[in-house]
Amino acid sequence: MPSPSAPLDAEAARLLVAAVTGTSPEAVERVGGLPGAEGFLPAVQAARREVEGLRRRENELSALFSSARELAGVRDTDAVLRRLVERAHEMLGSDVTYLSDLDPITGALRVRATYGAVTAAFRELVVPPGRGLVGAIVETGAPLAVSRYDDYASDRHEPVVDDAVDAEGIVSMLGVPLRTETAVLGVLFVAMRQERAFSPDQIALLSALADHASVVLQTAGTLRSLQRSEEEARAALEQLSSHLVERDRANTVHQQLVSAVLGGGGFTRIAETLADTLGRAVRIVDERGDQRAAVGDTDGLSRDDAGAALAAAAETSRGSGHAEPIASPSGQRVVAALAAGTRSFGAVHIEAGAFELGAVDLRTVERAAQVGALLALSEEAVAESQQRQHLDLVADIVRDATERRGDVAARLRRLGLDLDTLDRLLLVVVPGDRRLDALRLLTRRIGASGLVGDIDGTLVVLADGARTQPDAAATRRAVGDLVGASVIVVEGPRTGAIGKRYDLARRALRIVGALGIADGAVTTDELLPYAAVLDADQAALQGFLDAAIGPVRAYDAERGTELLATLRAFVRHGGSPTRAARALVFHPNTILQRLERLDRVLGEGWRADERLFRLSLAVRLDELREQLGSR
Repeated sequence: MPSPSAPLDAEAARLLVAAVTGTSPEAVERVGGLPGAEGFLPAVQAARREVEGLRRRENELSALFSSARELAGVRDTDAVLRRLVERAHEMLGSDVTYLSDLDPITGALRVRATYGAVTAAFRELVVPPGRGLVGAIVETGAPLAVSRYDDYASDRHEPVVDDAVDAEGIVSMLGVPLRTETAVLGVLFVAMRQERAFSPDQIALLSALADHASVVLQTAGTLRSLQRSEEEARAALEQLSSHLVERDRANTVHQQLVSAVLGGGGFTRIAETLADTLGRAVRIVDERGDQRAAVGDTDGLSRDDAGAALAAAAETSRGSGHAEPIASPSGQRVVAALAAGTRSFGAVHIEAGAFELGAVDLRTVERAAQVGALLALSEEAVAESQQRQHLDLVADIVRDATERRGDVAARLRRLGLDLDTLDRLLLVVVPGDRRLDALRLLTRRIGASGLVGDIDGTLVVLADGARTQPDAAATRRAVGDLVGASVIVVEGPRTGAIGKRYDLARRALRIVGALGIADGAVTTDELLPYAAVLDADQAALQGFLDAAIGPVRAYDAERGTELLATLRAFVRHGGSPTRAARALVFHPNTILQRLERLDRVLGEGWRADERLFRLSLAVRLDELREQLGSR
């Protein structure tokens, strides 16, 4: 019988090779039948196990190389992770294989890819931080295997996790971390539905696949970071481009605003510059909301429903110094106050446009508002300088100094006015603290068609009637609305020398004051007869009225009669009882009876010429006082 060291024949050698390589399943049995097989059979079996191990290792390496090639072309992260889970499932022969990734914010682990799981609860499982087997692996950063999950540390168990594991029938589990140099990204698991112990080779193989999965997650994270960086860079570039466009618009506006102010273009030029640059309608208003300039369709800015919002935004802008955006159905509106120190000169209103105004655009509007405020101050300074000249000129005109007539005429010609055409004269009395405001208002209303002055606290308006119609009642309303107080306006005669017309108007104004009228509008013609014959002292005039008709007023008040009405009708109708009765719709006998009572009240002889004249004057003045007081 041959020994192990004896030479083998060809047939024995073939059987040994087949037994070792496993190419023939019956080769080992046949080798066992060779003479002296008991001496070399253990070596054959050991060699065969080694060959099988090498072959298995070759398959594992081949699978790892295939996985590595897939990593090089990572496009769909989830697809690559699913393929890695499938390979782990095939190579380790597990029942369930899955991968959980770690949420860096909450610390929870969410199942991301599975193979072999049959329940939705397991495929959607989220494990809270520090719970379950997966929590221990994340904390230690090392692989962990359990032959029986039920026997694993009780303090790690979580009802939701246990229910999902039980539903899948899982008994044994092996998990390995997906690591970077500094952190754990997730865990790769294989699980069995029967009890099993995992070998070091299996742990090493699963760890190698976990490393691949880690590369996938890191690459995906890097790609996300690169994408975010790209998006941020693109957004920054767009913002920079927008900023440059806004800056260019701002520079254009700045240059044009400077040109507008230096060139004397006024508020219209400012509005045109903003409208052209920002591509939207612009309206500039004064402190009362009256329009200074407008460009484009500003109907949306002048509607009543927008007035309160615009006024509130202008007040806010005045306090902050910034342009205030206003949201509206038509888009973004902007308001910027024209303010200098504590003074307000109005606001710039910007209508909605095709694009939303950026920060630089808002600064541009603010700059335009500042330029507008400076322009308003400049115009006001010029207007005040001109007003001082006008004050002196009005004083020289009404005083009618012979030696200054030539100079007055020359100064009027420079203003485009003619002394002979200034046929409208108004005297306006306002409270002293509001006189300057009223002076500015009247100057704007009259414009280049006349002059406004201030003589002894009374505002004097001289105007060309062919170019403007300064109506007394309308002037009283406008000035009263502005100053919020009582206003007296007296319209002087329209013919004659201005000096004489002014004197008559002053006398009429004194009569109004003497009558105690504090608010109203009256013409000199209405008061001229009384101004010519009466002293305009209030006490003296009141004494005259009391002496003349006081007894009649007292009689009526005491007895509830209407003797004063009868006396007025009698005087108004030339002392005729018949005409007075007809005017009062009374029987003549009734008027005669009342006249007899007037004889007793006023005394005999009151119908004589001199006394009747005085009574007539007193009655008409009393009626005039009532009429003026009711206007």
